Amino acid sequence: MKAPRLRARYWRIMLFFGRATLDFIFWEIILSHLGLRGLTRRTRSNRYRQVAARFRLLAIRMGGVMIKVGQFLSSRLDVLPQEITEELAGLQDEVPPEKFEDIRTLAEAELGASLEDKFESFQETPLAAASLGQVHRARLCVADAGGEFCNVVVKIQRPFIDQLIEVDLAALRQVGRWLQKYPPVAKRVDVPSLLEEFSTSTRQEVDYQAEGHNAETFSVNFKDVQRVHVPRVVWSHTTRCVLTLEDVFAIKITDYDAITAAGIDRAEVANELLGIYLKQIFEDGFFHADPHPGNLFVTPLPSHLENEKPAWRLTFVDFGMVGRVPDNLRIGLREMLIAIGMQDAARLIRSFQTLHVLLPGTDLKQLEQMSASMFDMFWGKSMDDIRQLSPEEMFRFADRFRDLMYNMPFQLPQNLLMLGRTVAILSGMCTGLFSDFNLWNQLAPYATKLVSQEVGSNWRVWLDELGNVLKELIALPTKMGRVLSQVERGDLTVQVPAVSRQMGSLEKAVNRLTGSVIFAALLLGGIMLYGAGKELLAYILFGCSGLALIWTIFFSRAGPRRFHP
Repeated sequence: MKAPRLRARYWRIMLFFGRATLDFIFWEIILSHLGLRGLTRRTRSNRYRQVAARFRLLAIRMGGVMIKVGQFLSSRLDVLPQEITEELAGLQDEVPPEKFEDIRTLAEAELGASLEDKFESFQETPLAAASLGQVHRARLCVADAGGEFCNVVVKIQRPFIDQLIEVDLAALRQVGRWLQKYPPVAKRVDVPSLLEEFSTSTRQEVDYQAEGHNAETFSVNFKDVQRVHVPRVVWSHTTRCVLTLEDVFAIKITDYDAITAAGIDRAEVANELLGIYLKQIFEDGFFHADPHPGNLFVTPLPSHLENEKPAWRLTFVDFGMVGRVPDNLRIGLREMLIAIGMQDAARLIRSFQTLHVLLPGTDLKQLEQMSASMFDMFWGKSMDDIRQLSPEEMFRFADRFRDLMYNMPFQLPQNLLMLGRTVAILSGMCTGLFSDFNLWNQLAPYATKLVSQEVGSNWRVWLDELGNVLKELIALPTKMGRVLSQVERGDLTVQVPAVSRQMGSLEKAVNRLTGSVIFAALLLGGIMLYGAGKELLAYILFGCSGLALIWTIFFSRAGPRRFHP
């Protein structure tokens, strides 16, 4: 592909994200700091929808990595606004296919023969068009089929995809540098590392031979699980840019009406999907890292008895993006899952420390209290139950832990980035399958299983738990003595978060009001002087009004307060 087209592609991506960034700064920062939060809230839904619509059109027009970004965002039903996920939901089905002549040329060059020589039949109309390639149905010659199966799908890369990937990644890296300058983002996630891992996984996706080996590894891991199926690879018709697989296409996992029409319980599908991923992460250490709707199918199976419950299995395709969980990371993840399953807040905090997901200086005791309160409030509830919690109850919880929730003491280490992305997509997918999906019903039994394995195989676990209790008991008199000494000296400091926040909010409001009045006065004075022809003085006042605006937005904040009894 010619350099001018690649440069134009780069700048088109940069212009989109530049505009989106400026919109965010204007609406969410500038107007909010000027006291126009009501206007910001009223227009937010429509603005989200417009941005998502513009991104969808950009992704469809450009393809490549932009499609993958949109697919990820469309799957975040659990955290992203509904306006965004709905607008991007059809992105998987809207990727335009390549011209068949270009696909034929590339495939025949890779296979070293014409399609007529390699296949008994080959459908020109693609079965599916993805971001990096497209899939065509075909039929193997009987001699190549080896007596096993003849119907196959052939996945072929898009022409010039390597060049397009590099341009798109270069643009995303620049956007990542912008995000890294925003403190709330920078302190929680290393955006450049995230993009580097995304870049590595994307480049791996265009190596179809590696994808074939990943599919076989996954198949071996689930060889004894009847509910999981993986297509077999036809190695005689596979190269780095062409992958030939057994044809396994069935009901897409987001085609809820078709799943229901087949008599399949969607809640059962959601629970089975989560259980399969728990096995991948905690037992195999090797997981399918791209579970978007185009890569997962529900396959109905023939029933042998008339009144038998419909049989089915989950079929996984597209193993270009896989993740591996090293032993040290798996230990921390097992601890976290056991803590959640056993509702053990103290153990949960220890697992966070093992995983290195807490920012330095985090108040561990308060975080433990908040975790315990969350167990009390949310344990055993489905998403619908959580949505029906009374606003007063949620407000009380938020007010109690407002400081901790505002500071959000979590960061995402590099070794958890791909896993975090996968779990996020999986969460949204399970909720979409079944709105009453109950995470606890799956996690608690699995956590119990892990605990039984851990205790049954390692007697040191009992000693570790006993040691933790003894350490707490031994330290208790020292802690009590320290508190009493502070009381006697009059050095005991008590924080009163609610009063502190109210005073801080009042001071901040006064500061912003003062800044806004000064800004408006200087701006109005400048306009009047400019109209009177005194341009020099007008420009001075305009400059001063700009300084007042900057001060109002960024520096008119109250500091933390402490009250001493």
